[in-house]
Amino acid sequence: MQIISILAGVAVLLFCIFLIGLAVMIVIKPRHAEQFISSFASSARAHYIEQVARLIVGTAMVVLAPSMWYSNLFNFFGWILIVTTIGLLLIPWTWHHKLGERVIPLTLRYMKIYALGAFVLGTFILHGLSRVLLP
Repeated sequence: MQIISILAGVAVLLFCIFLIGLAVMIVIKPRHAEQFISSFASSARAHYIEQVARLIVGTAMVVLAPSMWYSNLFNFFGWILIVTTIGLLLIPWTWHHKLGERVIPLTLRYMKIYALGAFVLGTFILHGLSRVLLP
């Protein structure tokens, strides 16, 4: 059971680093960030890689939630990730791609706000995780 908790902690920590890194990239290299964000759901392969990553993070969050600060909130967030991921896996990836075609331009228009949200979410999850990392 210990190894599962360690792997879950690594997955959630990497997710925090990803969110904070994305926020920094948006500020420092907005063109690179724009290309990265534009690649979401751009192909079947990208779609399935995104879903596997979401499923790993959601499951890891549910596993770690009882040990984290704000455990109910992180348990809920993990389950939202899991349920929405299963929904995205049950629909054709082309539907996800079409949704991306509508949502990505809006995200790019408000990239600074997106960066702020990613940074705040990443640091908030990291704070919750600190109870596990620094007992």
